[in-house]
Amino acid sequence: MNIEYEKDNKERVPFEHYKEEYVKKDPQEISIRTGFPFSEEKQCFTVKFLGKDYEVGFPEFTVKCIQEDSSFSPLSEMTAAQILVIRFLIEGCRVSGTGKFLTYREVPWGEVYYRQFSGRCMARLAFSYGNRIETFRQALERMGAKMIKAGDAGYEIELFDGFSIRFQIWSGDEEFPPSSQILFSDNFPAAFHAEDLVVACDIIIGTMRKM
Repeated sequence: MNIEYEKDNKERVPFEHYKEEYVKKDPQEISIRTGFPFSEEKQCFTVKFLGKDYEVGFPEFTVKCIQEDSSFSPLSEMTAAQILVIRFLIEGCRVSGTGKFLTYREVPWGEVYYRQFSGRCMARLAFSYGNRIETFRQALERMGAKMIKAGDAGYEIELFDGFSIRFQIWSGDEEFPPSSQILFSDNFPAAFHAEDLVVACDIIIGTMRKM
């Protein structure tokens, strides 16, 4: 599908800029750097994003979900997700993690953006699902996340292959409010800025609600 957005959308200007940069790139170089296969015949990359497979066109940036199920497809429907992916295609790279996970504060510049991250992601996650643990489980399982032993409920989901994010939640009671923790595989700093991680978690939580 072609990417559409409202004329007054605040994401319009940066998205147009990224599309201009995208067409200047060599698709084979992108494929080698990111690990996304490129089809000369179809003129598109195969991108796995949050558990779903997509065909992302080149040089025109278009998105087609090739998953057969009818569940919500964030890359087809969320401009923020499209910007995150096109930026990764332009300047990102596939890097292997060591198996360790980082808090947001441990990511370079994480302290600078922590307040924004805490409000938009951790607090939102806690107060949306802290008293709805089963809904939390169902949403992430539908997205292909795997259960981990953490908190009252914990799941690990891949943004792209090899880039994993862990969502952990503790339910509230009469004495303490709900709380959450979000951790990132330690290869994220090599491929993403701290602001990108805020956007990525925002996209995941938004997708959970759609699920």
